[in-house]
Amino acid sequence: MDLFSHSVQREALQPGDHIYSWRNAYIFAHHGIYVGDGKVIHFTGGRNIEELAGCRSFSSALTSSSIPGSTTFPCEICGTDAESRGVLKSCLDCFLSGFPLSRFEYGTSSATFIAKLRGGTCTTAKSDPSELVLHRANYLLSINGFGCYHVFRNNCEDFAIYCKTGLLAIDRNAIGSSGQATSFLGIILAVAGSISSCFSRSNFWGLVASFGAYSMNRYMSDIGVRSDVEKVDVEDLAVNRSRQHA
Repeated sequence: MDLFSHSVQREALQPGDHIYSWRNAYIFAHHGIYVGDGKVIHFTGGRNIEELAGCRSFSSALTSSSIPGSTTFPCEICGTDAESRGVLKSCLDCFLSGFPLSRFEYGTSSATFIAKLRGGTCTTAKSDPSELVLHRANYLLSINGFGCYHVFRNNCEDFAIYCKTGLLAIDRNAIGSSGQATSFLGIILAVAGSISSCFSRSNFWGLVASFGAYSMNRYMSDIGVRSDVEKVDVEDLAVNRSRQHA
């Protein structure tokens, strides 16, 4: 069992697959939906997401949405450049930007999910049929309609998970469905707990407790476990996103 990622060869991809590519030493990954013919539909805030009208992020350095590369000239294949933002269709090369390819897993058992060392690679939720997944992705592309990019509440992983499941968090102030965002926050809490444990005699058990809390926090925040989610038709999504980010 790969505890960090689920590597896959390009030839093995199927339309409707949720794919991702780790950036910056496994800190964040960029996610999207493979739609066939070497193309990926994905959600990005662009290189400078804080400039997106009405959107604010904690730091552009924390986002996985940026498309690496210094050039602003459009790709000759798909037209993607470093300034592109919103819901895009890019070629697989632009999506990966030289980083490894992985495939997100759905219907993972609770034990396997908890055993993963890193969030943002799988979910206990079941995927909908590929035809519905592709319909959602293409519809959102046609209207560029997944709302304002937010690192923790509405990012590329949230977009891909929605396309695969149709599930959205009801509370607009809650963290989204992104496993990597939950992991990032969980790591901060775990590190804080570990530092505190260093000043106690039972620092080993403190570390164990911190890791246990981190794992359970990831599990309880999983889109397949949470109770604060609902199934939303893609045709209603634009209205839903406007309400959540108003």
